[in-house]
Amino acid sequence: MTPLDPARLRDVRMLITDVDGVLTDGRIQFDHSGNEVKSFHVHDAAGIVYWHRAGGLTGFLSGRRARVVADRAAELGVHEVRLGHLDKLPVFEEMLHSQGVEAEEVACIGDDLLDLPMLARAGVSIAPANARPEVRERVHLVTQCRGGEGAVREVVELLLRARGAWDRIVARGGRP
Repeated sequence: MTPLDPARLRDVRMLITDVDGVLTDGRIQFDHSGNEVKSFHVHDAAGIVYWHRAGGLTGFLSGRRARVVADRAAELGVHEVRLGHLDKLPVFEEMLHSQGVEAEEVACIGDDLLDLPMLARAGVSIAPANARPEVRERVHLVTQCRGGEGAVREVVELLLRARGAWDRIVARGGRP
Protein backbone atom coordinates (compact mmCIF):
# COMPACT_ATOMS: atom_id res chain seq x y z
CA MET A 1 0.00 0.00 0.00
CA THR A 2 1.06 3.54 -0.64
CA PRO A 3 0.90 6.12 2.18
CA LEU A 4 -2.22 8.27 2.47
CA ASP A 5 -2.42 11.73 3.97
CA PRO A 6 -5.68 11.66 5.98
CA ALA A 7 -6.38 15.26 4.88
CA ARG A 8 -6.95 13.94 1.34
CA LEU A 9 -10.08 12.16 2.55
CA ARG A 10 -11.71 15.50 3.42
CA ASP A 11 -11.18 16.76 -0.13
CA VAL A 12 -12.99 13.86 -1.82
CA ARG A 13 -16.03 15.05 -3.80
CA MET A 14 -16.69 11.97 -5.92
CA LEU A 15 -16.65 8.23 -5.27
CA ILE A 16 -16.16 6.00 -8.31
CA THR A 17 -16.41 2.26 -7.93
CA ASP A 18 -16.01 -0.82 -10.03
CA VAL A 19 -19.00 -3.18 -9.80
CA ASP A 20 -18.08 -6.88 -9.92
CA GLY A 21 -15.93 -7.71 -6.92
CA VAL A 22 -16.59 -4.35 -5.23
CA LEU A 23 -20.36 -3.78 -5.14
CA THR A 24 -20.86 -7.53 -5.60
CA ASP A 25 -18.93 -10.56 -4.43
CA GLY A 26 -17.64 -11.00 -7.97
CA ARG A 27 -19.78 -13.96 -8.92
CA ILE A 28 -21.79 -13.67 -12.12
CA GLN A 29 -24.99 -15.69 -12.21
CA PHE A 30 -27.65 -16.12 -14.86
CA ASP A 31 -31.33 -16.93 -14.43
CA HIS A 32 -33.22 -19.51 -16.49
CA SER A 33 -33.82 -16.88 -19.21
CA GLY A 34 -30.16 -15.98 -19.50
CA ASN A 35 -30.47 -12.66 -17.63
CA GLU A 36 -27.53 -11.67 -15.48
CA VAL A 37 -28.27 -11.72 -11.75
CA LYS A 38 -26.21 -9.95 -9.09
CA SER A 39 -26.51 -9.49 -5.34
CA PHE A 40 -25.92 -6.04 -3.89
CA HIS A 41 -25.48 -5.45 -0.16
CA VAL A 42 -28.03 -3.09 1.38
CA HIS A 43 -25.31 -1.48 3.53
CA ASP A 44 -23.47 -0.37 0.39
CA ALA A 45 -26.68 1.11 -0.99
CA ALA A 46 -27.36 2.98 2.25
CA GLY A 47 -23.80 4.29 2.20
CA ILE A 48 -24.27 5.63 -1.31
CA VAL A 49 -27.49 7.35 -0.21
CA TYR A 50 -25.73 8.91 2.81
CA TRP A 51 -22.88 10.06 0.57
CA HIS A 52 -25.37 11.74 -1.77
CA ARG A 53 -27.15 13.44 1.14
CA ALA A 54 -23.80 14.88 2.22
CA GLY A 55 -23.36 16.35 -1.28
CA GLY A 56 -21.08 13.65 -2.69
CA LEU A 57 -21.08 12.52 -6.30
CA THR A 58 -20.92 8.86 -7.37
CA GLY A 59 -20.02 6.79 -10.39
CA PHE A 60 -20.09 3.14 -11.39
CA LEU A 61 -17.46 2.06 -13.92
CA SER A 62 -17.49 -1.57 -15.03
CA GLY A 63 -15.93 -3.67 -17.75
CA ARG A 64 -19.21 -5.59 -18.07
CA ARG A 65 -22.63 -4.51 -19.27
CA ALA A 66 -25.52 -5.67 -17.15
CA ARG A 67 -29.02 -4.24 -17.06
CA VAL A 68 -29.30 -5.05 -13.36
CA VAL A 69 -26.36 -2.71 -12.66
CA ALA A 70 -27.91 0.12 -14.67
CA ASP A 71 -31.21 -0.43 -12.85
CA ARG A 72 -29.54 -0.43 -9.43
CA ALA A 73 -27.57 2.70 -10.28
CA ALA A 74 -30.75 4.48 -11.38
CA GLU A 75 -32.52 3.42 -8.20
CA LEU A 76 -29.68 4.87 -6.11
CA GLY A 77 -29.32 8.07 -8.14
CA VAL A 78 -25.72 7.38 -9.19
CA HIS A 79 -24.45 10.38 -11.14
CA GLU A 80 -22.24 8.63 -13.70
CA VAL A 81 -22.80 5.05 -14.92
CA ARG A 82 -20.40 3.68 -17.50
CA LEU A 83 -20.71 -0.03 -18.30
CA GLY A 84 -18.89 -2.24 -20.79
CA HIS A 85 -15.51 -0.46 -20.74
CA LEU A 86 -12.38 -2.59 -20.42
CA ASP A 87 -10.07 0.40 -20.89
CA LYS A 88 -11.26 2.27 -17.84
CA LEU A 89 -8.85 5.21 -17.60
CA PRO A 90 -10.23 7.27 -20.52
CA VAL A 91 -13.77 6.67 -19.27
CA PHE A 92 -12.72 7.61 -15.73
CA GLU A 93 -11.37 10.91 -17.14
CA GLU A 94 -14.64 11.51 -19.03
CA MET A 95 -16.61 10.97 -15.81
CA LEU A 96 -14.50 13.54 -13.97
CA HIS A 97 -14.86 16.06 -16.79
CA SER A 98 -18.62 15.51 -16.93
CA GLN A 99 -18.95 16.26 -13.20
CA GLY A 100 -16.34 19.04 -13.04
CA VAL A 101 -14.13 17.13 -10.62
CA GLU A 102 -10.33 16.88 -10.47
CA ALA A 103 -8.68 13.46 -10.06
CA GLU A 104 -7.34 14.53 -6.64
CA GLU A 105 -10.97 14.94 -5.49
CA VAL A 106 -11.89 11.34 -6.33
CA ALA A 107 -11.87 8.21 -4.22
CA CYS A 108 -11.85 5.13 -6.42
CA ILE A 109 -12.51 1.52 -5.43
CA GLY A 110 -11.35 -1.40 -7.57
CA ASP A 111 -10.45 -5.03 -7.10
CA ASP A 112 -8.73 -6.35 -10.23
CA LEU A 113 -6.05 -5.54 -12.77
CA LEU A 114 -8.35 -3.59 -15.13
CA ASP A 115 -8.87 -1.11 -12.29
CA LEU A 116 -5.18 -0.32 -11.73
CA PRO A 117 -4.91 2.63 -14.17
CA MET A 118 -7.88 4.50 -12.68
CA LEU A 119 -6.77 3.66 -9.14
CA ALA A 120 -3.34 5.13 -9.90
CA ARG A 121 -4.98 8.34 -11.16
CA ALA A 122 -7.42 8.84 -8.27
CA GLY A 123 -6.62 11.06 -5.30
CA VAL A 124 -7.56 8.20 -2.96
CA SER A 125 -7.29 4.60 -4.17
CA ILE A 126 -9.03 1.78 -2.33
CA ALA A 127 -9.39 -1.97 -2.69
CA PRO A 128 -11.77 -4.33 -0.90
CA ALA A 129 -10.25 -6.98 1.35
CA ASN A 130 -10.66 -9.68 -1.30
CA ALA A 131 -9.06 -7.71 -4.14
CA ARG A 132 -6.22 -9.26 -6.11
CA PRO A 133 -2.87 -8.98 -4.28
CA GLU A 134 -1.42 -6.84 -7.10
CA VAL A 135 -4.20 -4.33 -6.48
CA ARG A 136 -4.06 -4.37 -2.68
CA GLU A 137 -0.36 -3.58 -2.71
CA ARG A 138 -0.80 -0.53 -4.98
CA VAL A 139 -3.63 1.35 -3.24
CA HIS A 140 -3.80 3.80 -0.36
CA LEU A 141 -6.31 1.78 1.62
CA VAL A 142 -7.63 -1.79 1.84
CA THR A 143 -11.04 -2.18 3.46
CA GLN A 144 -11.75 -4.69 6.18
CA CYS A 145 -14.91 -5.73 4.34
CA ARG A 146 -14.89 -7.88 1.24
CA GLY A 147 -16.48 -6.78 -2.02
CA GLY A 148 -20.24 -7.29 -1.95
CA GLU A 149 -20.16 -7.40 1.85
CA GLY A 150 -20.13 -3.72 2.78
CA ALA A 151 -16.78 -2.48 1.42
CA VAL A 152 -18.38 0.56 -0.23
CA ARG A 153 -20.24 1.44 2.97
CA GLU A 154 -16.98 1.20 4.90
CA VAL A 155 -15.39 3.69 2.51
CA VAL A 156 -18.35 6.07 2.65
CA GLU A 157 -18.26 6.10 6.45
CA LEU A 158 -14.53 6.84 6.36
CA LEU A 159 -15.06 9.73 3.94
CA LEU A 160 -18.01 11.14 5.89
CA ARG A 161 -16.10 10.91 9.18
CA ALA A 162 -13.22 12.82 7.58
CA ARG A 163 -15.70 15.54 6.58
CA GLY A 164 -17.28 15.61 10.04
CA ALA A 165 -20.64 14.58 8.56
CA TRP A 166 -21.03 11.06 9.93
CA ASP A 167 -22.21 12.04 13.42
CA ARG A 168 -25.10 14.08 11.95
CA ILE A 169 -26.21 11.08 9.88
CA VAL A 170 -26.09 8.83 12.93
CA ALA A 171 -27.95 11.40 15.07
CA ARG A 172 -30.78 11.43 12.51
CA GLY A 173 -30.90 7.64 12.45
CA GLY A 174 -29.92 7.68 8.78
CA ARG A 175 -33.04 9.61 7.81
CA PRO A 176 -32.90 12.65 5.52
